[in-house]
Amino acid sequence: MPKDPEIEAHPHGPRHVAIIMDGNGRWAQARGRPRLFGHHAGAKRVREVVEACPSLGIKYLTIFAFSTENWKRTQVEVAGLMSLFRRYIAKEMQALAAKNVRVRFIGDRVRLDAKLIALMDQLEIETAGNDGTHLTIALNYGGRDEVARATKRLAQDVADGALRPEDVDEETLPKYLDTCVLPDPDLVIRTSGEARISNFLLWQSAYAEYEFIDTLWPDFTAGELARLCQSYGARDRRFGAVKA
Repeated sequence: MPKDPEIEAHPHGPRHVAIIMDGNGRWAQARGRPRLFGHHAGAKRVREVVEACPSLGIKYLTIFAFSTENWKRTQVEVAGLMSLFRRYIAKEMQALAAKNVRVRFIGDRVRLDAKLIALMDQLEIETAGNDGTHLTIALNYGGRDEVARATKRLAQDVADGALRPEDVDEETLPKYLDTCVLPDPDLVIRTSGEARISNFLLWQSAYAEYEFIDTLWPDFTAGELARLCQSYGARDRRFGAVKA
């Protein structure tokens, strides 16, 4: 990617950015094309954003690719998205590994097809030794579903005697979440003009800053990400406290 003087780290910029990549379907429909055309355009945009992260000081990037609610879409769109995920992983695997990107997937894999799961496993293995940008892809992910699954595992440990009920607190549950090895997001961005979080990282985003922007995801650029990071860096984050 060409060097852009606007794409540089803010001294107090976010370390972990999470993005709800919304607007692919509307972007395509505005051009008289099927919704899947927009999803393909959105997938290409991911590469530019991932490549911009090191320059912006973003160590962790989490993207919302497919929610537990997205199964409600038409069979054609869901099948097309699953095919897109398989092609994206296969196509980008070498590039991500070469760029020192560590990839993880979060979400419930049970409903995904075997070929996709195998590719996800392979990508995680291929990039496991990388220590550059940590890219986390939320696939068949829902915040409530994640908390429910985590609670089941925690309850089983209590039942097995591995954990005492009195030891369960707000520091305990995160250890059972899909994101247990990740820091909480500092900044959550949602594209396309919608002002809701859509069941994304509910526990983890308790103190995140939010940006709801009108840009549709296929039009989102590294430059816009840089501007949002600059805005974040200027915010006064007190985490419930007040200045003395």
